[in-house]
Amino acid sequence: MSSAQSGSVGIPTWTVEPGKPATTQVPRFAQADEACQWLTSIHSELREALHRYGALYLRGLPVNDVDDFAKVRDALVPRRTAYREKATPRSSYGNDVYSSTDLPPNQPIRMHNENSYTLTFPGLLLFSCLTAPEEGGATPVADCREVLRRLPADLVARMRSAGWLLMRTYSEHISLDWRTAFATDSREGVEKYCADSLISCEWDASDGLSTRQLRPGIIRHPETGEEVWFNHMAFWNSWSLDEELRQALLDEFGPDRLPFETALGDGAPLTREDIDTINAAYEAATVRETWQPGDVMLVDNVLSTHGRDPFRGDRRIVVAMGDPVELADCRPTVAPAAREEQAA
Repeated sequence: MSSAQSGSVGIPTWTVEPGKPATTQVPRFAQADEACQWLTSIHSELREALHRYGALYLRGLPVNDVDDFAKVRDALVPRRTAYREKATPRSSYGNDVYSSTDLPPNQPIRMHNENSYTLTFPGLLLFSCLTAPEEGGATPVADCREVLRRLPADLVARMRSAGWLLMRTYSEHISLDWRTAFATDSREGVEKYCADSLISCEWDASDGLSTRQLRPGIIRHPETGEEVWFNHMAFWNSWSLDEELRQALLDEFGPDRLPFETALGDGAPLTREDIDTINAAYEAATVRETWQPGDVMLVDNVLSTHGRDPFRGDRRIVVAMGDPVELADCRPTVAPAAREEQAA
């Protein structure tokens, strides 16, 4: 594997092997502070490589705990981004460092761009391995430019003209309740957030909440101008679920009260074939590396998706988000709106 020029502690070179992300073996540093000085000195080179590859895997950094990771985060991602409209359980370790997810280890997490459904989302994600699992547990990534190229022209055209629609039902019985998702106990606070964020919301008699929001599914990177497939449309569509689970949820809640569901932005439902096609494009573009303690992966959240493989054994992957990006700066093909009826 190619590595940084350790003699001069210079600019890293990147190895791109089939099925793996762009990777470098970093110079040997005794402490995280020394490594951070090096990372800061090569900031422009890292940003150039990130724009080329979408994700960068740095192996061999002295990251042993959350404090070390926070130092590396401050060197690589100095501007932090809040985690909005929470959708999966996470543990907070303080200082804006979180577990990557607390979902069960046997459950894979499909490809997605973090917070693609919000009006402001993180431009950069940083992952690091504190404890490597016995088996599996990689954080795969996929280049969104390649995903877009692999999708059929008719599906791309539909997304380009209509965008995608996200429908959520918040409940204490499944997924997250609205208090956890919006980090407030105030209905008025939720309603204000939704109004400010172009989300329609409706309460039911049992204190449950349903929301709808129209978002573009194709945007351009704010710096490179490249067009990308950027959304959660397949991730949260019921056709992506195991069929037995899908049917059980439909039987229990009905098609209009699922925890998550998606459609095209004009309200047209998606078929199993549509979702299978999108998931196949993600899979064809996916690369992964086996985690080792101290590994760090920097991800451009616009150019690359990420997910999680199932695993066995203890696994502790921490994540931080930053470099906030405004959707309005990404030349969306569809204007965001609270409902499909408002789409112009």
